[in-house]
Amino acid sequence: MSLAALQEIERTSVVPSYARFPVEFVRGEGALLWDAEGNEYLDFLCGVSVTNVGHCHPRVVAAVREQLGQLMHVSNLFYTEPAMRLAERLSRSSLGGKVFFANSGAEANEAAIKLARKARPAGDIVSVLGAFHGRTYGALSATPQESKQAPFAPLVPGFRAVAPDPAALAAAVDQRTAAVMLEPIQGETGVNVLSEELLLSAREVCDRHGAALIFDEVQCGMGRTGSLWAYEQTEVVPDALTSAKALGGGLPIGALVTGPRLADVFAPGDHGSTFAGGLATSAAALAAFDVIDDAELLARVRELGGRLAAGLAQLPHVLSVRGRGLMLACELDLPAPDVVRRALLEQRLVLNATGPTTVRFLPPLIIDEGHVQQALERLGAVLQG
Repeated sequence: MSLAALQEIERTSVVPSYARFPVEFVRGEGALLWDAEGNEYLDFLCGVSVTNVGHCHPRVVAAVREQLGQLMHVSNLFYTEPAMRLAERLSRSSLGGKVFFANSGAEANEAAIKLARKARPAGDIVSVLGAFHGRTYGALSATPQESKQAPFAPLVPGFRAVAPDPAALAAAVDQRTAAVMLEPIQGETGVNVLSEELLLSAREVCDRHGAALIFDEVQCGMGRTGSLWAYEQTEVVPDALTSAKALGGGLPIGALVTGPRLADVFAPGDHGSTFAGGLATSAAALAAFDVIDDAELLARVRELGGRLAAGLAQLPHVLSVRGRGLMLACELDLPAPDVVRRALLEQRLVLNATGPTTVRFLPPLIIDEGHVQQALERLGAVLQG
C-alpha cells in the first residue's frame, strides 16, 4: 500500500491526534530503520526512548516468540511466571519494595498517584513546572502545561505545581501533601536535568511531613542516563518510581515500583488492569533487562553520551547542549522542527523537536562510535545547508 493510500485512510478513519512525518517504516534492526522504499535511516529517537536495546533485539524477539507459542493471556486472577520474575527483578534492581504492573507510563503514574492518595487520603500532589507525567486525567493534572491541560479542564483537584526551585518546593509541601512527583530529568519538555539541590530538598521536605517522594523514570530510566535508574546518579532515593517505555524492549508495559514503606498500601481490589503484566510483555521485559542491566553497556552509554554531547556543541547553530548519558538535547538559533524534518527527509536521521529551538536525542543504548559520528555528520550537513 502506498504512502498516499495510508494518508487517505488516516484522513478518513483515524482521529487526528498525531502530526506524522511522511514516512512509513517497515523494518528495523539495531539502530537502523528502513522505509517502504528501502531507504535506510539512523534512528536517534528509538520510538521516544522505547527501543533502548535497539530494534528487534534477537533476545527480545526470541523471548516473545517462545511465549506467544505457549500462552498469550490469562489475566491477573492467576499466577504467571514471567510477571512474578519481572516483579522480583524490578524490586531487587531498585527500591526493594513491591511492583504494580501497568500498560504505559501514564498508567504507571496513575497507579503512583492512587497509591500516594491512599497512603494519605485527600492529600495534594505537588509537581514542578516543566513536568510531563502523561495524558490520562490524573497524570495530566500533574503535568503543568497550559497547552495540554486547558482543553480538558476541569482537571482532577488537589494538584499543585511550583517552580523547580528548592525553596519553592519546600514551601509547597506540608502535612496535607500526599506526594511530590518529579522526573529526575524532564524529557518531553526538552531534557531538563533537575538539580541535586532540588532533589535533596524534595527528599528532606517529604521526610519532614510524611509525604511520599515519587520519581517518574518512564523516560530517563532503564539505562538511558548511563545507570539502570536515573536516581542512582543522585544522592536521593525515592519512595516509589515509575517505569515504562524501554521496560518492554519495544512492547507496551509499565510498572510502579515501591520502596518498603509503601509496599503494602494497596489491598486487593484497590487497583487493577486487564492486560498489565501480560505474559509476552513480561517475557520481553525480562529479555530487555538482561541486555540493559550490564555494567559494560551502561559505562558505554556514559562514554558515548559524552562524545555525542561534545560533538553537538561543535556544530554550527548549536547554542547549548544538556542532558546525561544518551538522553540529550541541544538548543539552536534555528527553528528546531524545520531542522528535524530536514534531517529525516534529507539525511535519513531520525530525531525530534521538543520545542521551538530544542532538538532531542534518544538513540538506542547499543549504538557505537560509528553511529555517533554518522549522526553528527548528518545533522551537521543540515545545519550547514
